[in-house]
Amino acid sequence: MPQVGIAGETIDVNEEGYLTNSEEWTPDVAREIAKVEGIELTDKHWDVLEYLREQHAEGAKLTIRRVGKSDVVDSVKEFYDLFPDGPLKKASKIAGIPKPASCV
Repeated sequence: MPQVGIAGETIDVNEEGYLTNSEEWTPDVAREIAKVEGIELTDKHWDVLEYLREQHAEGAKLTIRRVGKSDVVDSVKEFYDLFPDGPLKKASKIAGIPKPASCV
């Protein structure tokens, strides 16, 4: 299993760079992953990340449509604007949760 240095910690990731243990996630880890993904996190980004982490903890099946219909963003378009080029994949990676099954 690959390991990477993120925010001063050695963290296990899978071959696509997703954390394999979401317990290793911290806000600093999120900031570094976001930086690599070319995203500067705003309060709205943090709202989405928190939502994804909560939904994942509850065992919810995450989809772009589900996030777009949530109260955390106004629309799917806003989700795309926040996390361009694969919003659910990028947001999940930054949130420290596994890549949703709905993502290819």
